[in-house]
Amino acid sequence: MYAIVRNVLLVFAALLPIVNPLGMAPIFAEMTLEYSENIRRTVAMRVAINGIVLLVASLFIGSYVLQFFGVSLAAVQFGGGLVVTVAGWRILNKQSDLKEREPESPPDNQEVLSQAFYPLTMPLTVGPGSIAVALTLGSNLHEEAHLQLIVSALTAVIGILLIGLAIFLCYWFSEGLQRLLGPTGTSVLIRLSAFIVVCIGIQIMFNGLEEFYHVLKGIAG
Repeated sequence: MYAIVRNVLLVFAALLPIVNPLGMAPIFAEMTLEYSENIRRTVAMRVAINGIVLLVASLFIGSYVLQFFGVSLAAVQFGGGLVVTVAGWRILNKQSDLKEREPESPPDNQEVLSQAFYPLTMPLTVGPGSIAVALTLGSNLHEEAHLQLIVSALTAVIGILLIGLAIFLCYWFSEGLQRLLGPTGTSVLIRLSAFIVVCIGIQIMFNGLEEFYHVLKGIAG
């Protein structure tokens, strides 16, 4: 029992800092600013479910998909890091007109619902960093014996479900955080979160470049 709890916490602790639902909550709140509480809750639920599906798929079949298409993890890191950087940069520059918004007409609910996967789930919540961690955990699972593989797989899924729960709760209560901080505090926190997203994207790109460098160095050597 202790080993199961430890493995669940290991997966949860490995993914939580990278997914960072608490840090992304202000960005979620800003992107769903003009929508009703029911729509926000629906979008938060969809993002959480999408995130769980992406992480579980990366855990179990991600490495096989990459092998099938001949794509390396370094390429995923570099390309995904670029997407994260661009998404964070857009959010960072979007905040300048936050106070100038005038809701002239009711917002289209379908528009925000269509954004539940891109960009809210991928790449802002579950990006290439999270997928890379899930791929690494999955590769370790494939090396285990059958019985241990089943136990490890179940504990990994439980850890991912806890990540999904954390995403849902942080995004659902993001409006309360927004009210607590006020317009100025929310704007500052969104800018900081967007800047961190940009930095994370650049770091992921450099991780991919570093892997490419080691590969080229090995070929040259």
